[in-house]
Amino acid sequence: MKKKTIALISGGISSEREVSLNSGKQVYDALNKDRYDILTYDPKTDIPRLVSDADRIDCALIILHGPYGEDGTVQGLLDLLDIPYQGAGVLGSAVAMNKMLSKQLYESAGLTVPPYVVVRRGESVRENRIVSQLGLPLVVKPVETGSSVGMSIVLEESSLAAAVEKALEFGATAMIEAHISGTEITCGVLGNQDLEALPLIEIIPGEGYAFFDYDAKYQPGATQEICPARIDTRLTLKAQAYAVEAHKALYCQGYSRTDMILKDDDFYILETNTIPGMTATSLFPQSAKAAGMSFDQLLDRLIELGMEARRRQTTRG
Repeated sequence: MKKKTIALISGGISSEREVSLNSGKQVYDALNKDRYDILTYDPKTDIPRLVSDADRIDCALIILHGPYGEDGTVQGLLDLLDIPYQGAGVLGSAVAMNKMLSKQLYESAGLTVPPYVVVRRGESVRENRIVSQLGLPLVVKPVETGSSVGMSIVLEESSLAAAVEKALEFGATAMIEAHISGTEITCGVLGNQDLEALPLIEIIPGEGYAFFDYDAKYQPGATQEICPARIDTRLTLKAQAYAVEAHKALYCQGYSRTDMILKDDDFYILETNTIPGMTATSLFPQSAKAAGMSFDQLLDRLIELGMEARRRQTTRG
């Protein structure tokens, strides 16, 4: 069987560059070299080479996180170059990257989200009114970043303005949410038209971490991750159904991972990742492994789904 030529795209220019490079290296190591010829590209330096090589690339694996990678920009370039790729297209990528739009679409789909308000750069932060509306503690985060970059937990009203200022360092808009205390759950979804919800993972940040922040995500041993999550069958099926609905509401395809909080028998949807972390020990590969799929088999499946999605689009055209 003829080898497929894969463009492995990692690095980029977002604040999550180092995570992306690490993920890209692990994906490269895991890909079956008997099935694939792998070309590597870093968007920070290699866009001209990617354009030049387009005609010989069968599919791309986008292993980028944050703006200029997970937000539809690279997806749009690949569409112009007629290169299939795994995961959401331009629309789904852009929508899921924007936490404000995501919340609105979740709510339209009947999903429950934590109460929230949005603050834009240049607007005054009315701490009194916000605390009266949402209570304490609060979660403050940029509207368009991943990996909990720029995120804070606010325990006192006097700390709110500083937390908003921190979030606005990463974009023009910040979101302030009511903090929902409960069990953090994440659920992967795999597929294009036929969607499969993967086993749930329960996330328990270690001592010293107020929440599943950047360090808790990427510091080895900082977080306990339990798969399958320790909840009953009824709640498991409910969470999986919510993850599928979130995936559809945000126009995702291929795969996604939705984070949520379980409290009082209900789930509050936090966000959906369209390019989940892709190291062998990241949450989505862990969940796929629990479903019987090794890391290299998962990568094979993502490539197949990306090529299938492009064939379907071409047929429609």
